[in-house]
Amino acid sequence: MTYLITGATGLVGSVITKQCADQGIKVHYLTTSKDKIRATENEQGFFWNPKTKEIDLNAFKGVTKIIHLAGATVAKRWTESYKKVILNSRIDTSRLLLESLQKIDHSVTQIISASAIGIYPDSLTKYYMESSTDKSDDFLGNVVEKWEEEVDNFSTIGLKVSKVRIGLVLSDKGGALPKMAQPVKFGVGSAFASGKQWQSWIHVKDLAGIFIFLAKNDLGGVFNGVAPDAVSQNKLIKAIGSALEKPVFFPNIPAFVAKLLLGEMAQLVLSSQRVCSGKIRQHNYQFKYPKIDVALNDLLG
Repeated sequence: MTYLITGATGLVGSVITKQCADQGIKVHYLTTSKDKIRATENEQGFFWNPKTKEIDLNAFKGVTKIIHLAGATVAKRWTESYKKVILNSRIDTSRLLLESLQKIDHSVTQIISASAIGIYPDSLTKYYMESSTDKSDDFLGNVVEKWEEEVDNFSTIGLKVSKVRIGLVLSDKGGALPKMAQPVKFGVGSAFASGKQWQSWIHVKDLAGIFIFLAKNDLGGVFNGVAPDAVSQNKLIKAIGSALEKPVFFPNIPAFVAKLLLGEMAQLVLSSQRVCSGKIRQHNYQFKYPKIDVALNDLLG
């Protein structure tokens, strides 16, 4: 059994790759850096350059599933030029994969693509399930909608399409958590705005587990990649303080300060999406870290 992973060296991809190795699944991965190409018993790297449409088609040999994670980080100031990078990195990589499969004989039956809960509108009261037809009309919502439309095109060549709408990924190796924990460690941690905005989060190991679970069980459709225990931002910051054994007593940071510091990217800390993970649980996926305290104690305790 061999899976092809894009974005395999990233925060989530590296954990998926490790879990694949633990389960005896071989991994082919695509990288834009020739320095990151290696060959081991369980892993084989291949070069691609989505901007120039260059790709080593040997990457598809023996592959039955594609786990597609590639895309530029959104955790960087959203200038007009960088907003194009965020969108194009998702569109270009998806198109190159599809065009490559159209050229060759292959054994791929399914693509499991990353997506994001940013597709759901900002709301303090709504509870979003995969069946929700509400779509956010802001920048991130538009990116996710176009990204998913691009991935849906794989169905035209007979592949089963699965999309994982990812929430706030918690990891001690990078991402948002170390940045959120740093001020708490120094006693100056606090939430933004009212702090009532919902944070639908997931432990990185559970997220990796969901991708592999969908691949192994051949499950198609949209799945929310979040833990069952969405919390307010106030509760999240206090839970980080509890895991670090540090008090959280500073007043919340006003929304206008966040916008001054982050620009349009402040959307990431000010928006609220309470998202349900019921669909993946109905298929009997068992979360290892279902509660925020359990997840943070594992990562920070």
